[in-house]
Amino acid sequence: MRVLTAAQMREADARGVRREGEVALMRAAGRALAEAIEQLLPGAERLVAFAGPGNNGGDAFAAFAELGRKRKRIVYATEATSPSEARTDAETRARAAGVEVRGLPLERSEADRALARADLALDALLGTGARPEPGTDLLAAIDALNASDAFVLAVDLPTGIDATTGAAGEHCVRADATLTLGALKLGLLTLPAREFAGEIFVAEIGLDAEIESLEDLRYYAFDDIEFLNKLPVRATASDKRASGAPLVIAGSRQFPGAAILCALGAARAGAGYVTVATPSDAAATLRNHLVEQVVVEYSTSDTARAIEDLCSLTNHCSSVAIGPGLGLDDATGAIVRGFVERCDLPLVGDAGALFHFAKNLEILRGRRCVLTPHEGEFARLSGKGTVAPGTRSQRLREFVARTGITTLLKGDATLVDDGRWTYVNTTGTNALATAGTGDVLTGITATLLSQGLSPLDAASTAAYWHGLAGQRAQSARRVGVIAGDLPALLAAALPVPLPAGKRLVRAL
Repeated sequence: MRVLTAAQMREADARGVRREGEVALMRAAGRALAEAIEQLLPGAERLVAFAGPGNNGGDAFAAFAELGRKRKRIVYATEATSPSEARTDAETRARAAGVEVRGLPLERSEADRALARADLALDALLGTGARPEPGTDLLAAIDALNASDAFVLAVDLPTGIDATTGAAGEHCVRADATLTLGALKLGLLTLPAREFAGEIFVAEIGLDAEIESLEDLRYYAFDDIEFLNKLPVRATASDKRASGAPLVIAGSRQFPGAAILCALGAARAGAGYVTVATPSDAAATLRNHLVEQVVVEYSTSDTARAIEDLCSLTNHCSSVAIGPGLGLDDATGAIVRGFVERCDLPLVGDAGALFHFAKNLEILRGRRCVLTPHEGEFARLSGKGTVAPGTRSQRLREFVARTGITTLLKGDATLVDDGRWTYVNTTGTNALATAGTGDVLTGITATLLSQGLSPLDAASTAAYWHGLAGQRAQSARRVGVIAGDLPALLAAALPVPLPAGKRLVRAL
């Protein structure tokens, strides 16, 4: 799915208006909203909308005009001093369809009474082009929406949210769900906005051609179908190595578990043959926990020999995962750098490897590789310090442009950038904020690389899958999810495609 900034969405809208006319576009938005209401709350009988003065408010009129008279439908609207042709058309059709229209309440008690007994409340106060901080005339409506027992559905985005940066004003609507029109907005997928948006659904309204013609289309996200289409399919006649043979270089006496988690992540992601190379003082622990994976040991006391031993293993492997649990000592650093300089396989680097790459990024330029730092590691790796709120995408883009290295920046909204595209991950849960989950992600990425995916596709597909597994783990265990839960849940977390026909496209 395309992900747009506010400016890009406004331009796509403008082009659509020139081609179709604004009335046709608002009618399409109204139909999409009505269909979403039918699917999300099919039994809702009392529907209320709080509508602002612009076309976002017009969308509420257009939606209620599409819904049958069996429902009680009331729009509380701010009067538009210079209404667009589309809003005038929507309001006229709504009134003709039996929709009751009243003024937007300016006092909290009035707003509370307006929402009393409502099954569904539409937040259609401000649209994509609005600033995060709403005017004082909307505060009573916002506070009442947040206190209401009604299901709150935001039209395009919750009021008080910046559609590009995800910044949230002091007063924001906290929606149960958001139906964003035309395309996903970048701000909805980043904090703090995603905490206010609830479940996010995307509705096409006939702007696909206009969106595809925009300049600098950089951001995208997966839905379940796009994710499933990215996953490699094992050939009928495939042997174990052709099914994916990652080499995992990981672990140490202090952190053997990181290597185990990475290896299990690789195996459960579908690899046919996983080889784990680990320092000699960690090998026994790994062998006690890994049954199907081959554990090979090397000595950090002989750098040249260790590099040779590791390079010889690549003859029978098709990708490399390097770093989880590795030591930060100079000898390990020399082995990591020496090996990478000679290795031609696609590679994913994490944890200890990132430490050793930090001042030697030039050895990765031009290689098929992915780095997977969290923000603390990225601060060191980039040499630019702490990532300030609201600058993650910009900082990542600058780093990749400078180094030429595809990078997955972990966080509440994981980003993957290869210099041309930026993938924004929409799966996951705060349950993943626990030790070792990143090691599992590295293993999944290594398997997908070994099965032929590009660094960008491997990293973005792994991030989506990893997030699904985290969500599955949390649904089974509300408290106490650990990284070791994830590998065994990867298969169960795969989404089941819905039957053909109309469906809400869920983005988050």
